[in-house]
Amino acid sequence: MRYILFLLFICVALPAQSRVIGRLSANRYDADSTSNPYGAGSRYDADSINNPHGEYGSRYSNTSANNPYATNAPKLYDSEGNYRGRLSTNRYDPDSISNPYGRYGSKYSPDSINNPHGAGSRFRADSPNNPYGEGWYIVVDD
Repeated sequence: MRYILFLLFICVALPAQSRVIGRLSANRYDADSTSNPYGAGSRYDADSINNPHGEYGSRYSNTSANNPYATNAPKLYDSEGNYRGRLSTNRYDPDSISNPYGRYGSKYSPDSINNPHGAGSRFRADSPNNPYGEGWYIVVDD
């Protein structure tokens, strides 16, 4: 049911050029997980954030999760459609999950993936840190 609600959210709330390229998740068994080396986490998949030569995994692409200076990194949404920041290694982007002082990167913020007692708890079903959970959707603008 949550998946259907999220797809409805994607269709209605996001621009027409947005699409889901996988899920940020520690679940190695989910085909859409970035931790699954044979699924969305494959280093050979063109849309994978783990592909060092792809648009979303390169250290040089402005839309990459791995470029420390990227300004248009992929966005993260939880299973209920709540925005959870940008999947980015840019420590200066206010929406980046790597910004230790930002809302989505601080270990004290309830909205942060880095808070083990908040959104990043490994006991939450939709947390990216739960090894058997759903994780968060990675959305890119085309």
